[in-house]
Amino acid sequence: MNEFVVGSNRKIDPTRYAHLKADNTPADNDRVEIGPTELAFDEWAALGVDVPDMPALREYRLARLQAQIRLHDCAGLLLFDPLNIRYATDSTNMQLWITHNMARACFVPPEGKMVLWDFHNCDHLSAHLPLVGELRGGASFFYFETGDHTERAAAAFADQIIDVMQQHAGTNKRLAVDKIEHIGYAKLRERGVDILEGQVLTEHARSIKNDNELKAMRCAIVACEAAVEEMRDVMQPGISENEMWAALHAGNIKRGGEWIETRILSSGPRTNPWFQECGPRIMQNGDVMAFDTDLVGTYGYCCDVSRTWMVGDAKPNAEQRKLYQVAYEHVMQNIELIEVGMSFVEMTEKAHRLPEEYRALRYGVLAHGVGLCDEYPCVRYPEDVAAHGYGGAFEAGMTICVEAYVGAVGGKDGIKLEEQVLVTDKGAVALSNYRYEDDFLV
Repeated sequence: MNEFVVGSNRKIDPTRYAHLKADNTPADNDRVEIGPTELAFDEWAALGVDVPDMPALREYRLARLQAQIRLHDCAGLLLFDPLNIRYATDSTNMQLWITHNMARACFVPPEGKMVLWDFHNCDHLSAHLPLVGELRGGASFFYFETGDHTERAAAAFADQIIDVMQQHAGTNKRLAVDKIEHIGYAKLRERGVDILEGQVLTEHARSIKNDNELKAMRCAIVACEAAVEEMRDVMQPGISENEMWAALHAGNIKRGGEWIETRILSSGPRTNPWFQECGPRIMQNGDVMAFDTDLVGTYGYCCDVSRTWMVGDAKPNAEQRKLYQVAYEHVMQNIELIEVGMSFVEMTEKAHRLPEEYRALRYGVLAHGVGLCDEYPCVRYPEDVAAHGYGGAFEAGMTICVEAYVGAVGGKDGIKLEEQVLVTDKGAVALSNYRYEDDFLV
């Protein structure tokens, strides 16, 4: 069998060997890096789902970012958003905690290896990643961590950034930054750094997936859909919405998935209006139950699909079928519209129009990009395009979620449907495959 040295040029003992898993990561039971479980690998193999080559995927994502850095003539790209750090390095560390405690940072140079600032005593978490060339500390400058020394900590970090910029780009003072505490921004500006909006670079880099990245996303979707089926098995009158949602969490985690971004599952009258979070409500026979997965699954990729079911053995009534059929038509027609080169505004103009009685409670977007999480682009409804629409066009390799929420103001029920698709030269192709409900479509 194929063998390799586990580790990089820094931390892990170079004499430690392990076989490779199908995704070219170490088959080492004690390894540091997270990843899919054997359950996930077995399910993918049974379904003939190809797994990604993870070292190659990491190289592709770094190349995408570095192409954007060179396009914008920057000395580098400074990242604090943990999803952007994940995209760049494939390293993880307390991802949800880091979203509101910005203790990690990454500098991506125009060429070469990255510099990663990690949390206290966490160097080992990225030791398996050879694209990370240097580990540092000192990226924390928020009050919980640094108190009345925050300004001093931010100044010290800014000095480090000047150092790495000079190492990688000489006198170029243009730095793209995705997010930063305001005191850090001020200290960089004091040092003459010209700060550009880094999210322009990261969103456009992340928006195009190659075949290998699509393999990772398909794996995440298949694992998510297996967890959705387990949630369906739990559904019955007399259990709470929370108990239903817990089954989805459990199915995700046991396959090596990571977290769920929201908790949007509701039943009965709580389906209208939308965005009510799952709670202690006990579901009844004949209730409509709707959910949006918003699930960050295996390899850190998002599966973002929505479905609506009937609770118990009751059949949907005429009004419920009408709502569902409008939502289904809305999603399917809008998927059929998508083609390479179509502008986002053009999709808005040509999109299926919801009947008047459902427009007030329309969803926030017709469609949005998806990768490690929701991402560029957003395509708006006609009512919202003037305030929130923007330029751009669909490109091959984009992955898009097409959505519908259908419910009337004051109505009893609402229906939520959503499909995840790939934009190709021949139109949009479904990535998610979970079934729709025949009883609603008759």
